[in-house]
Amino acid sequence: MLGLFSESIDSVENIYYLYINKFFEHIEVKEWSSDFEYLVLGRGLKQKTWPWTMRSFRMRNLLSTVKKKSLQNRNRTSRNCISIRKELARLVEQKQEEVTDEGFSIKSSAPSHTHGVQPLGNLYLSPCSVNSRDTGLGNLRTLSDELVLDILGFLDASSLRVLATVSKSFYVFTNHEPLWRNLVLENLLEGFQYKGSWKSTYVSACYPSFDFSANALGCFKVRDFYSDYLFQSWLCANLEMKPEWLERDNVVRKRGISVEEFVLNFEEPNKPVLLEGCIDNWGALRKWDRDYLVQLCGDVKFAVGPVEMKLGDYFRYSDQVREERPLYLFDPKFAEKVPKLGDEYEVPVYFSEDLFGVLGNERPDYRWIIMGPAGSGSSFHVDPNSTSAWNAVIKGSKKWILFPPDVIPPGVHPSPDGAEVASPVSIIEWFMNFYGATKNWKKKPIECVCKAGEVIFVPNGWWHLVINLEESIAITQNYVSRRNLLNVLDFLRRPNASTLVSGTRDRVNLYDKFKNAIEASFPGEIDELSRKEEERKIQQRKLSFWDSVADTNMGAFKFSF
Repeated sequence: MLGLFSESIDSVENIYYLYINKFFEHIEVKEWSSDFEYLVLGRGLKQKTWPWTMRSFRMRNLLSTVKKKSLQNRNRTSRNCISIRKELARLVEQKQEEVTDEGFSIKSSAPSHTHGVQPLGNLYLSPCSVNSRDTGLGNLRTLSDELVLDILGFLDASSLRVLATVSKSFYVFTNHEPLWRNLVLENLLEGFQYKGSWKSTYVSACYPSFDFSANALGCFKVRDFYSDYLFQSWLCANLEMKPEWLERDNVVRKRGISVEEFVLNFEEPNKPVLLEGCIDNWGALRKWDRDYLVQLCGDVKFAVGPVEMKLGDYFRYSDQVREERPLYLFDPKFAEKVPKLGDEYEVPVYFSEDLFGVLGNERPDYRWIIMGPAGSGSSFHVDPNSTSAWNAVIKGSKKWILFPPDVIPPGVHPSPDGAEVASPVSIIEWFMNFYGATKNWKKKPIECVCKAGEVIFVPNGWWHLVINLEESIAITQNYVSRRNLLNVLDFLRRPNASTLVSGTRDRVNLYDKFKNAIEASFPGEIDELSRKEEERKIQQRKLSFWDSVADTNMGAFKFSF
């Protein structure tokens, strides 16, 4: 291979051009240039410092530059080729710095990928020029990995088992953990006991007599299998954030303020605040740990995603799991299932007014107990029914990121009617791809780490993301006060209320029920709030007009001088 470089400079650059061109055309490369490998590796980069190869678009950007340089210099002298090499090495180093600055590193305890999958960029740093992913898929190799998995998602477990024997490539695809996770969550709605992997969990539940001691489900690593898409889930499950990312804290913190101060400075202007010391008297804060909860309700089933799991089984799951989207215990009926849990906390005084209470048992879901391991949480969303919320951490800690209603977070794409939201698959993926961009935004997000004993107020309409930094337990409630009543009524009477409203079966009639109940309990309240809101808007328009006049006059004043 090195003998290739005794030829003319034109031949060498042709090798670069041919190699890169074949990459863009997805054609197998028959030869490998160790000199090109040097260019890509730059200053002796090692595998664990190749984060830029984890997403193919970055490699494409880099190789696109290489391609342009090659085209521009195909007929130049050897001296020019050396300058090209230096430039490319500089580009590689620059790419590496851009990515490592994103704040992530792989956990030191992270195992290698179960089936040996590597990011696609590694193919172009490997002596092997063939991706076993393509050779094993046959005619299906032209399909994207995502589409292949979508197709496999229609198969049952038996079909996946048979397909796994077709080739090494199909073995890797059919053992992709999210496929088996979906099978478990779709078929084992009454609960399950996690067995270290989703495939083992499914087999143990559906085939209880299966002999696991024989290690029949043991997996092997496939060599030279490269896929960004399949590698992504492993990557997200094994990344950790730099401490300085968690230290960003620009939320207003208050201790011991009055209800009037809270309403005036935060609830009325619709601004987040972190409240300290307001749940110090909770029994939950003193008692709720694993031992206490398992003893109290370890055999009680709670809502975990789409399934019901015994609390003891959920704790065992959270001890073993290492995945990009750990299941989150999020149950709206916890106090009905275990009344003592409801007795061991009380609503902080700042949120005592909740007008949805006029509906009694017909009110939408409004309170939840939340538990999850490190890495679990909620991706960007706006709380349901235009309500405000408070979230109290009892154990652990949570990273919060909040954007005001008029700022859609990067990477988040709500539908025009707000009924659906497209966003990255996992919270970690959002951090990987979009967190860094917020540093350059004029309107910075509100960020904080909320620890045990602290309560965060989430105003209505605010986008927020939450990730557990350690195993955490929390209580959260959504509520409607007079400051937010008109917003909620407007939301409930939208034409697509049957799609937007949540937490109740009677979505279409919720507006009429709620409005009638408010008018019966608080006669004239809606009219009075509407009158005050109209006065506020008129006052704002007047202020806005005189501000513009003042600006114009000021401009004229400066100009006259």
